[in-house]
Amino acid sequence: MPQSQAEHGAQNTSKASSSEASSRLNKLYVLDTNILLHEPLAFTSFKEHDVVVPMTVLEELDYIKDSKKDVARDARVSIRAMEDLLRDASPEQMLEGVSMRGLGSGQASPSGSLSIFADLSMNKTQQVFTSNENDNRIINAALHLQAQHAPREVVLVTKDINMRLKAKGAGMSKVQDYRTDQLITDIKYLTKGYYEFEGEFWSKVKTVESVTEGRDTLHKLDKSLVPDPYINEFLVDETHSFAGIIEAMDDTTLDVLDLGYERLMSRRAWGISPKNIGQAMALYTLLDPHIDLVVLTGPAGSGKTLLALAAALEMVVEKNMYDKIIVTRSTPEIAESIGFLPGTEEEKMAPWLAAITDSLEALHKNDENTKGSMSYIMEKANIQFKSVNFMRGRSLQNAIVILDESQNLTASQLKTIITRCGEGTKLICAGNLTQIDSNYLNALTSGLTYIVEKFKNFSGSATISLDGVVRSRLAEFAEKEL
Repeated sequence: MPQSQAEHGAQNTSKASSSEASSRLNKLYVLDTNILLHEPLAFTSFKEHDVVVPMTVLEELDYIKDSKKDVARDARVSIRAMEDLLRDASPEQMLEGVSMRGLGSGQASPSGSLSIFADLSMNKTQQVFTSNENDNRIINAALHLQAQHAPREVVLVTKDINMRLKAKGAGMSKVQDYRTDQLITDIKYLTKGYYEFEGEFWSKVKTVESVTEGRDTLHKLDKSLVPDPYINEFLVDETHSFAGIIEAMDDTTLDVLDLGYERLMSRRAWGISPKNIGQAMALYTLLDPHIDLVVLTGPAGSGKTLLALAAALEMVVEKNMYDKIIVTRSTPEIAESIGFLPGTEEEKMAPWLAAITDSLEALHKNDENTKGSMSYIMEKANIQFKSVNFMRGRSLQNAIVILDESQNLTASQLKTIITRCGEGTKLICAGNLTQIDSNYLNALTSGLTYIVEKFKNFSGSATISLDGVVRSRLAEFAEKEL
């Protein structure tokens, strides 16, 4: 029987009210520019919720994509991704919102919409801030959308702390940081790379099966002995009577290689030996050719760069295991300033890689001719200084790559560098999470923190958090007291 016009109208009204109720449940996220620079595809991370990008954000991305800033590539990636989604949309559809279904896979795939808000067309009576600064324009847009879509929840998302304060003060109900890349809630929970037992290790062990092959002894232990164990995690105790590393594990047991505390402490590389157990564990992972990624974290003066360079020289010059050493680092100023410095790429990078040359000088300070030794070793070990920006597009084969100051990189930037590493390449990432220079990062959202947590269950990687300043008693006191 055909539907009456009244029934048909009632059904349409029901569908409209259902759609309206559904849209009220979904939040509306307004993104600041720094979110898309921090993670270019961030607009796809809000699941069933809708995302709005103000026109001012597109203007800022347009300016940055052609600049010499180190985030220019991220701006271009974000613009291309949005253009791919909105390419076939009409102007009306772009303002209304285009569905993001199909952009991802699995439970993380977005089902909300992406729209562009023409905040430039807002008249002065709709604006709280009258100055024309970009941050103020974005806040004005968020406030306008909050009023327009009430009672639906509208959230401004920005990594700029001051902008969050301004937005709240101007009347924005919901303002938050971008947290999808944050794997831990507090930096104290960051993986250290080792587990220290109180008292003596063997007093904690109830059952063990030991097998000796040549000089190596492997212990099969109960998995419950170690809370949340993972591959390449070191096990040590307070009494300095045991040191081992987890080589394999299953649902119930751990295979622990007995390293011997004294043997671990007596290892040497390029004439230096560890000053504490943390450095000893770091040196072990650095010299192990089966570990492709070593992450060293710790305070200034804990020996990260010196150990990395000593191990690299040992493996390239003495053992001929690798062909070259590539040294790079990231600081916010490099991309903008390097072009104005004279000389080759290596000479341009020299001011920022002084920590490496200082460490190289320290390793040869007792030679008769320190400068001559340094020049000889730099040529012999084929040490190359490279800018992070020039690492993209390369494929690094049979090399040791030392990435210093890696706490200033985002997860996507670190991914770019890690995926450059080809067959037979070892990557050493060193960084101090208390010395982050980036405006968009903190200790929890740094790419260094991200890869420590992401790679902790990968058998080809190891993390060591160095504790204790060994540079000097002055540096040690400053690290503790200042």
